[in-house]
Amino acid sequence: MANLVSLALLLALLGALCRSADATAFEVGGDDGWVVPPASDGGMYNQWASKNRFLVGDSVHFKYKEDSVLVVTEDDYNNCRATHPIFFSNNDDTEVELDRPGLFYFISGATGHCERGQRMAVKVLGQGAPPPSPLAPPVPPTPPSPSAAAPGTSALAGAIAAVAMSLPVIMLTV
Repeated sequence: MANLVSLALLLALLGALCRSADATAFEVGGDDGWVVPPASDGGMYNQWASKNRFLVGDSVHFKYKEDSVLVVTEDDYNNCRATHPIFFSNNDDTEVELDRPGLFYFISGATGHCERGQRMAVKVLGQGAPPPSPLAPPVPPTPPSPSAAAPGTSALAGAIAAVAMSLPVIMLTV
């Protein structure tokens, strides 16, 4: 029985390692960070989000000064209402893990910023989601950030997963 508990813990650990090895940290706003967009480009954050593919386990990183990041409901997003956020941060450096499939809604909590376009909706796909439809226009790849995982990390994660999957067979035949 203790062997089964140990095996379950080992498999859970290996599964977590595989997911984190493939996770991507997206830098919201690029070099400019999380700022009020120019008047001519109020939809810039949603345009950026639509060009990226977000999966469960990925994260979005916000850099800003004298501002805040709020995760809100769809209704609060549509009305730029910051009174009851699901999540709030104002530490100038916020990372939010995308921990479930579905839509995430982000707004600035600074007065007037959301109304001027400092808001973003992100659609998160579950792990193993099919690739985008071939009818959709191709999305240019996002250049890797300096903190991105080293090349070959996905291969390592695959090897770990293969070993983890073979462990029950090995343990059951002993």
